[in-house]
Amino acid sequence: MSTDEAAESTDPSDGEPIAVYSDFVCPFCYLGRASLRQYRDDRGDRDLTDVDVEWRFFDLRGHKRGPDGEIRDDVDDGKDEDYYDQVRENVVRLKDEYDADAMLDFDDVHDADSWDAQQTALYVKQTYGAETFRDFYDAVLEAHWEDGREIDDHDTLVAIAESVGVDGDEVREAVADETLAEELEAQFEEARRRGVTGVPTFVSDGHAARGAVPPEHLQRLVEGA
Repeated sequence: MSTDEAAESTDPSDGEPIAVYSDFVCPFCYLGRASLRQYRDDRGDRDLTDVDVEWRFFDLRGHKRGPDGEIRDDVDDGKDEDYYDQVRENVVRLKDEYDADAMLDFDDVHDADSWDAQQTALYVKQTYGAETFRDFYDAVLEAHWEDGREIDDHDTLVAIAESVGVDGDEVREAVADETLAEELEAQFEEARRRGVTGVPTFVSDGHAARGAVPPEHLQRLVEGA
């Protein structure tokens, strides 16, 4: 999702002030995180305890995933070269707007399938708790969009996980865990059921903003300002 979109009615986010549906391989999810950080910084000395974030899972390329789990390049998703030219332009514009200078150029990033990274993130969330999960989530986003690492490579995932205190052997088991895969697919389906069709989607108090919206949009979403 490349452009700012107005907030619209959707399901509540289960009591969380901000729920963010995201996929590691979406450039606007990285940029949306930068906007969210700007919003939180702009609050200054106001109490930040009421601005918590729950990162939720979304399979951006699920419509292109074949029965064997592989991404099929022969599936027509209506995204031609003009579309990707617009994506590149928007990424460059928002990198500057959100002070995201560390982000690599769109074409310099490995074309990864994020499923195993998201399955690992789900395991970390369930096993290590919210703080380590947030550290892992940030580390994967930065590995992909700042360092150009191959986040669909298991050795890379192990290294990222170990950098935030997660046992590497557990990661290798997690990416092969069929029960975890079923749970992840159920979360993807729940996102679709709630009307999420693209990422990032920010949800607060029954309303949503889609795309890498600017900090002032997030303020209106959360604070009603």
